[in-house]
Amino acid sequence: MANLKDEVRSNDASVDLKLEVVVIPVSDVDGAKKFYGNLGWRLDADFPFDNGFRVVQFTPPGSGCSVQFGTNITSAAPGSAHGLYLIVSDIEAAREELVSRGVAVSEVFHPGTPGAQFQPEAAGGRVRGPAPDHGTYRSFATFSDPDGNGWLLQEVYDPAPRAHRSCRDGVRLGERSGDRASACGGSPRRAREAHRRGRRELARLVRRVYGGRAGRRNAAPMKDYDSGYWS
Repeated sequence: MANLKDEVRSNDASVDLKLEVVVIPVSDVDGAKKFYGNLGWRLDADFPFDNGFRVVQFTPPGSGCSVQFGTNITSAAPGSAHGLYLIVSDIEAAREELVSRGVAVSEVFHPGTPGAQFQPEAAGGRVRGPAPDHGTYRSFATFSDPDGNGWLLQEVYDPAPRAHRSCRDGVRLGERSGDRASACGGSPRRAREAHRRGRRELARLVRRVYGGRAGRRNAAPMKDYDSGYWS
């Protein structure tokens, strides 16, 4: 008799592949940590090891994917990551939020020529201001971290899925208060569910980094990585 698992696989041509982490190359780990922390991104972990390996992970508010950087984590040249998308529902509000945090952000623009969003501002091709009628996928703003890794804000007007993601993570992009109940449609029950999911995600992260060493001697306790976000 065929194995049930094999039978299920034969009837399902694909397996979900969920992008979880993007590694960005930096030269100064502590400087990068300060920069991304100042953006209001959630610090998930900072794991240093005796052999010099160190991994720092941040998650942008409302994002299902995180970023990692550290030492001995990538051979890519610092600052060589470009075109890193951050999807926002209000490009102007997102830009104002970054400016208020001291980040040098380009003016909002839309491409006058195809691919202008990936070219330096001085190269031309950018038309100042959002796309006419704020057409989805067509309005951008750019900024870089201290090493020059380039980020691209893109406005996507997609309210229903964005509301779902906001409730899942318990916060909306650009919100300062971190009010989970507000992010989950004013429902305390859904806010508590978002909190519990966050705790489970943190536990998975610790297991992924430490593997079988999680909870053993020299492995930092979970509480050391339990930021105020989860409280």
